[in-house]
Amino acid sequence: MAFIWATLVVIFVVYTLLNNIHNRKRYPPGPKGLPIIGHLHLLGKNPHRDLQKLAKTHGPFMYVRLGLVPTIVVSSAGAAEKVLKTYDHIFASRPHMEASYYLAYEQKNLISARHGPYWRNMRKLCTQHLLSNQKINSFQSMRREQVELMIKSLKNDDRAVFDVSAKISSLSADLTCLMVFGKKYMDEDLDKRGFKAVVKEVEHLSATPNLGDFFPFLGVIDLQGLTRRLKDLAKVFDEFLEKMIDEHVQSRDQKQSKDFVDTMLDIMQSRETEFQFDRNHIKAILFDMLIAAMGTSATAVEWTLTELLRHPHVMKKLQKELEEVVGLERMVKESDLEKLNYLNMVVKEGMRLHSVAPLIPHESIKDCVVDNFHIKKGSRIMLNYYAIQRDPNIWPEPENFFPERFVGSSIDMRGRDFQLLPFGSGRRSCPAMPLGIIIVHLVVAQLVHCFDWELPNGMQPCELDVEEHFGLATSRANPLMAIPTYRLN
Repeated sequence: MAFIWATLVVIFVVYTLLNNIHNRKRYPPGPKGLPIIGHLHLLGKNPHRDLQKLAKTHGPFMYVRLGLVPTIVVSSAGAAEKVLKTYDHIFASRPHMEASYYLAYEQKNLISARHGPYWRNMRKLCTQHLLSNQKINSFQSMRREQVELMIKSLKNDDRAVFDVSAKISSLSADLTCLMVFGKKYMDEDLDKRGFKAVVKEVEHLSATPNLGDFFPFLGVIDLQGLTRRLKDLAKVFDEFLEKMIDEHVQSRDQKQSKDFVDTMLDIMQSRETEFQFDRNHIKAILFDMLIAAMGTSATAVEWTLTELLRHPHVMKKLQKELEEVVGLERMVKESDLEKLNYLNMVVKEGMRLHSVAPLIPHESIKDCVVDNFHIKKGSRIMLNYYAIQRDPNIWPEPENFFPERFVGSSIDMRGRDFQLLPFGSGRRSCPAMPLGIIIVHLVVAQLVHCFDWELPNGMQPCELDVEEHFGLATSRANPLMAIPTYRLN
């Protein structure tokens, strides 16, 4: 242990000397840090909130040092526009992350791949073949069927207290597996711990501060034991994904419709890609689809329903719109969604107030100057979407859930308006955004249209907690429990 600390001190001294040379240049303002660890001690279990508080003192373009990693924290719409639009070509890369390195085949996945020809080709491949409008529409009947099954399960046990979070999570898992693999999977199909439990562990470990990310030489030593756990999880996923690919290879000639695995096998066999596309690339993309899709949509629905339960007058207003547009004789169809203006406001406000992915890292691929501030090559650029979407300079009463703030507003959430960025913006925006928007709107509309909701045990709306659990998808810390009463004729 003494050797480790001595090594840390030597590295810090060298780092400080080199940094002093650069300090002649003007860096963004920031809080005072400590030797070696920098500002890591200022971050708690909800780092997005901690960084928001610091930005209130030091500004929306703030410098912090996370271990040996220089980091710029972006906390306003104006600063976000500079990073994601004006200088997007410089900040479109991703930093090295231990979790992505081990779980996503050395960052061969789309989400965390470094910027360059490989990433550009992978994104083009995914958007053209896996996430095109044609592909998304081909799954419409499947989405309808699975949502109807969830509604039926809630209806069959009317007036019971349900773990709504679990119901939404289960629906999201089924939708994801059917799109990606062509069938649902039981808990035991992935690992003895259970399918959802393993995915939750991935989300937890990926969000756990890893010393190897902030002190690269410590990744090999694995002081926290995280590398061992990441390698164990990677082995579990690799065996599962290999099994899925083998099953698809054996049954390809007998299938009429193609899921994501079939589509990628076609691409691999065509040899038309501009890079060597093999099984590891397929598995990296499947891992992306599985982890990203399962958590994000479910979390967005969960938070929106939470706010509707906390604000019954908004729930009633949304139900009234649904009655007028859809009627009480049937469930909501996807074709109804574009006519539901108030639903769109409710979803936008839910995703503004509760950032599903509040902190997204980028990396500078070269030295540059932004607003007269010098940013070194290799700096981490941290977009704090939580702070941006609760900025009182843009959003009046930002802590309040108020869908009517969007009346007459042209602000949307597709990345063009930098004050509302639930799917990011620029080159690294979420490629599955169109699919995510459909799923969130459809599930929220169906749950509100089909049921009246009340809280259990006489709980008042104002008593419903909104405590967060920080992770890849920042969900509720506690399950959402509620009582549905079926309301359709």
